[in-house]
Amino acid sequence: MNEAPKTTKEITKKAKVESFDISRSDETLDLAKDLAKFIKDNKLSTTVQGKEFVNVEGWQYAGSRLGIVPIVEHVINVGSPEELKYQAKVTLFDIRHGVTVGAGFAVCSNKESGKKFYQEFAIMSMAQTRAIGKAYRNCLAWIIRAAGYEPTPAEEMDYDTNKGSVVAPMPVATPAQPMPAMQVVPSAAPAVVAEAPAAAPVQYATASQKEEIIRLLNHPVITRPEKTKMLLNINRLDEERAIQSIAKLRKAIDDRENGVKVAA
Repeated sequence: MNEAPKTTKEITKKAKVESFDISRSDETLDLAKDLAKFIKDNKLSTTVQGKEFVNVEGWQYAGSRLGIVPIVEHVINVGSPEELKYQAKVTLFDIRHGVTVGAGFAVCSNKESGKKFYQEFAIMSMAQTRAIGKAYRNCLAWIIRAAGYEPTPAEEMDYDTNKGSVVAPMPVATPAQPMPAMQVVPSAAPAVVAEAPAAAPVQYATASQKEEIIRLLNHPVITRPEKTKMLLNINRLDEERAIQSIAKLRKAIDDRENGVKVAA
């Protein structure tokens, strides 16, 4: 005898979201142990002067286990004709309680050590990445410390530009070897380089659009895989794709709710 098909309501009622409650010390310790293993197994830390700093992916994993996701509020060009520089702001949103629980600001510049030849999109992207790490660090540093790692995101260590430069020693005259004469090399004429037209900046989804997407994802008829896939890509959406995603989520919720009512 075939079993009657289960309704969406029955399926979602049995589904459990695996997460931790940071108000309980026992669960916090369990999260720290789980986090330490995840970071080690996936090599999500960077060693700097003998200390381990967690990459932003590790911070995101810790946040996801607590139901806390990052939302990029804005990325602003604060540079000049001589410098590529972007500032980003990220807020942390608790999807279980529907409230903002933290925020972080960060900047990135091509004047930093090792970033002289970075393209504009890479500077903009690093500002966002740093802001995500900073937001989580402001909220969850103690959990990362409990897991045995330094409470500073690894991406922030890029700010260290205090590296001494190697200076070649001046030649010294000796009786056997006279001081070499200084040679003047004429400088070449500067080459004329045609500047490529600047690409139009991407209009990323607004904070209100992202909050609406998260609100819809919390509906019981939306499955956990669907929610996870959308949250992983939410900061990559532009405004047009965000509008389309909101429309699709609303339609899916309406269709599934109507299907539940008919089945009932």
